[in-house]
Amino acid sequence: MMQYGHLPGINKPVSRLVQGTVMVNSAELDKSFALLDKIYALGCNTFDTAHAYGDGDSERTLGRWLRERGVRDQVVVITKGAHPYAGRKRVTPVDITADLHESLARLQVEAIDLYLLHRDDPEVPVGPLVEVLNEHQQAGRIWAYGLSNWSHERIQEALAYAAAQGLKPAVASSPHFSLAEQVKEPWPDCISISGPAGAAARDWYGRTQVPLFTWSSLAGGFFSGRFRRDNLSTLTDPLDQVAVQAYAVENNFRRLERAALLAEEKGLTLPQVALAYVLSQELNIFAIVGCQHEAEFVANLAASEVRLPAGEIAWLELSSDSRRDNQ
Repeated sequence: MMQYGHLPGINKPVSRLVQGTVMVNSAELDKSFALLDKIYALGCNTFDTAHAYGDGDSERTLGRWLRERGVRDQVVVITKGAHPYAGRKRVTPVDITADLHESLARLQVEAIDLYLLHRDDPEVPVGPLVEVLNEHQQAGRIWAYGLSNWSHERIQEALAYAAAQGLKPAVASSPHFSLAEQVKEPWPDCISISGPAGAAARDWYGRTQVPLFTWSSLAGGFFSGRFRRDNLSTLTDPLDQVAVQAYAVENNFRRLERAALLAEEKGLTLPQVALAYVLSQELNIFAIVGCQHEAEFVANLAASEVRLPAGEIAWLELSSDSRRDNQ
């Protein structure tokens, strides 16, 4: 059964599994609509898209589905702007405003439930960014805003600025998080809170309980079961090569092997254990998934009901040699 959470400013429940929309497109409209229909019927009412996805086609396709199915009032729409284009970072009030208006037109909605900045530019002061997002929130174009691929230190800074100025704060963060440690950015300026390097960020998120919309729970497919030490050179798909460069290191293969053992013991699949690891954290997590088929979402839904004890989490992370510790 789907689980839900809540975000300040959004008067609808937010499903803990969030379906991404990179795979939906107008060239395969019937197929795209069928996928969205089936996932919505399974209790997922929250969909993630972005100004940058498919040169706008993902937003247009999702928007058309919302209108034709008459479900706008029940669905939480997340979209993102201020993505770098043509070598320019574009994290500016002008670019945010331009992207937001274009996203509203593509989606054909009056307001976006949760608007995320897709990237950060640490050279830009947080003040003008918080102010312009508040202007759009006050104008009714967005109900709430958040920050994707921002360090927790920069988010702290943005929250402090909003508090000092009496402005609405960011209500969500969207970094990468999975069992795999990210050893190289899959795309420029991505932020991960995985592995030992992410411990301080996870501690901060644990203390603050800032909602996390985490992406790539399967580490770009690394936990799909297709990646092995001896077949990496045969994986020629561009996205597979991104995953190889970001995650295919020895410690991650050890984590994968432990996850496979645990999956066999629990009667789960390897991807289900990887997702259960993410959702078993003492963090306020909404996991973004990119299911291509209904069966994948059904499996994810089952995984969302599994809670791994602390000892198993530590063992999967390679920080313990026993699954019984701290249980």
